[in-house]
This record gives sequence, C-alpha cells and structure tokens, in this order.
Amino acid sequence: MSRPLTPLALTVLRLLNEEPMHPYEMQQRIRDYSIDQVVKVAHGSLYHTVERLAGQGLIEPVETTREGRRPERTVYAITEQGRDEAYSRLREFLRHPVEEYPTFDMALSFLGMLPPEEAAQLLDRRTVRLEAQLAAHDTVLTNLAKQGLERVSVIELELCNARLRSELEFVNALVADIKNGRMTWRPHDRRNGENNDK
Repeated sequence: MSRPLTPLALTVLRLLNEEPMHPYEMQQRIRDYSIDQVVKVAHGSLYHTVERLAGQGLIEPVETTREGRRPERTVYAITEQGRDEAYSRLREFLRHPVEEYPTFDMALSFLGMLPPEEAAQLLDRRTVRLEAQLAAHDTVLTNLAKQGLERVSVIELELCNARLRSELEFVNALVADIKNGRMTWRPHDRRNGENNDK
C-alpha cells in the first residue's frame, strides 16, 4: 500500500490534471500561482516527488525534449490511478481537520519566560512583518485577479490573508494589553530560582 499523498504530491497531480508538463514548468506554475504560499516546496523536493509519483504509477513520462545544450526535460502526465488518488486525498484534506503545531502558538505558550516589556517589543516587530506579508499577499491576489484567474483558483490565498488579518488583530490587542498593564506577569528564571525582573 502506498503512502498517503503529501500536499506537494497533491500539488503535482493537480497541475498535471490541467495538462502534461515537465518539473521545471511545474515549479514555474507553483510560483506564478503563489501555491508556494500554502505548500512547502523545499529545494529539490519537487523533483523527488515527481520521481516518487512516477514510481507509484500515479504519473507517467509521455515525452522527453532537449533544447540546445540544456539537459533533457521529461514531460509527465497524470494517470487514471493518479487522478483517483488526487481526488481521494483532496476530499480527505477538505473533510478532516488535521492537528497542526504552529511555532507561534508554541512560542505564546512560553511567553511567561520573558519580561513583559521585551515580549511586547518582540510582538510589535511581529505586527510589522504581518502587515508586510498581508500587503504582499493582497498585491498577489490583485495581480492574479487581473490575469483573469477565477476565485476558486486563489481561494487558498484568501484564507491565508484571513488568517494573517486575524493574527494581526490578536497580536495588536495582546501588545496593547501588555503595555496598558491589563496583562502582567513576573518571569521566573529557573537558573537561580528567583523572579527575573529585567
């Protein structure tokens, strides 16, 4: 029995469900459609995923081309088995929430280790980055809409922006509570067993 499809494997199958293409073209589409905002694409992982999917019979090579002195490029197409697996995995992803462990949630659970003033400063810096991310995503959404992409093609970016807005609102409120003294604590330094008021 094959392993369940990873988000990147499902991405490859989704792209090949549109039309056959080679991995370099997939990489371009992932960037152009901002899929890399919602699916982790580490260096070399796309090519490894393509090889694995081909080995499982979910995609198959249909053509090999060479342009000038460039290396050969193999064009892949999705198989019927691959299409069935993609639809099955997509339905599973949509139907079942998966327990995730975001690093920011973890960091908040340890907030009491830091003095409130430092925590507020660090969270202030986070808001600046969140605002920049949100502005960048809004620009991407606008540009993709101008290209004529249907809303269903960019819905994941809408969710990403909704999460960014929600986090930004939460962090701003948290910073205000710390600065106004509505949320206070005394950090405990385990190294010397005393409260650290630095």
